[in-house]
Amino acid sequence: MIDLKTFYASVECVERGLDPFKTDLIVADKSRGKGSICLAISPSLKRKGIKNRCRVFEILKNVHPIVARPRMKKYMEYSSRIYGIYLKYISKEDIHVYSIDEAFLDITSYKKLYGMEYVGIAKMIMNDIYETTGITATCGIGTNMYLAKIALDIISKHVKSNIGILNEKIYKEKLWHYKPLTDFWQIGRGIEARLHKLHLKDMYDVAHADERILFKEFGINAELLIDHAWGRENCTISDIKKYRPKSKSLSNGQILFKDYGYDKARIVLTEMVDNMVLRLVSKKLYTDVIGVYIGYSKNIIPPLKFSFKLENHTNSYTKILKSILREYDYRILDYPIRRINIWFGGITGRLVKQLNMFEEDDLKEESLECITSNLKNKFGKNSILRGVSLLEGATQIERNKLIGGHNAE
Repeated sequence: MIDLKTFYASVECVERGLDPFKTDLIVADKSRGKGSICLAISPSLKRKGIKNRCRVFEILKNVHPIVARPRMKKYMEYSSRIYGIYLKYISKEDIHVYSIDEAFLDITSYKKLYGMEYVGIAKMIMNDIYETTGITATCGIGTNMYLAKIALDIISKHVKSNIGILNEKIYKEKLWHYKPLTDFWQIGRGIEARLHKLHLKDMYDVAHADERILFKEFGINAELLIDHAWGRENCTISDIKKYRPKSKSLSNGQILFKDYGYDKARIVLTEMVDNMVLRLVSKKLYTDVIGVYIGYSKNIIPPLKFSFKLENHTNSYTKILKSILREYDYRILDYPIRRINIWFGGITGRLVKQLNMFEEDDLKEESLECITSNLKNKFGKNSILRGVSLLEGATQIERNKLIGGHNAE
């Protein structure tokens, strides 16, 4: 597994002709206030004890780093170029892109082709990345995907070569008693707390625990936890590429920049429905299950979640919006709102409906939505908008300029 070291910060340094290992730089949008998150910090700041994903105000007062505004489009361009480098050496069937800066590469069958050991293949690719883009890569080599990820996350950080190597035997020798558990892939603070509650402090404890207790606590997920404790992983890149989910859904969410009242949040929800329906129409999909999540500011009251089923599958903006707003108006309490999520379930590519002589057919509206989607694709997302996006409190125009919730350019 290859990871691009402090990727966003490294790109910003390279673009400025600076060495990320000698330059104090953070990637953050100061226009969102001092509480905005640093998406990345340069390695030189990490050596000074500053943690990644911190808030701008948490940066030490005696450190005055360069503040680079996020440019997601630029990072995607670099990521695409680096994927092209992978393709010079490895077939796309043997590559699984895990995130914008991480990828799994199955090099099992390439040892004979290149006449070198796995470390040599890793160095060859890592050197090409650096010479082509100026980005430093780190690597984890393992006998399965899990060990490759752990070798990357835990071992590679502490060796000069930036390459960590693990098999099941080395994993048990070096990492069975390693702490904290949160450094291990797919173990967050919540799972760690539940393991500690069972008096399991490290992977050795998990591996030798009574499996009945683990299954009682974690359900079916205990199987994965037990396998990982022993350094086992049956899933391969080939399995991932063959996987097709039994059910499909679409979702969209926003964390609002400030507290919104009942009426303004209703405007944002309307915009989100428009965006989601356009996604359905562009892919010729239909839904019959709707879900909504409303998170209140500072947890004044618990978040409100509700879902409901439509009479028929549809991608009609009018019908879906009418159903959602009816539930919203009935259920939502007038407290400051900070988060909105919606999802469409029961997704299908086949429209099955009961004909009704008292209702207009959806085909005319679907045709109009298709035209709108095509215009947006050709001329930009803000080239055509619903009037609701011009109201005070609307967010769609600004969000259309973002990628992943961050500045695109």
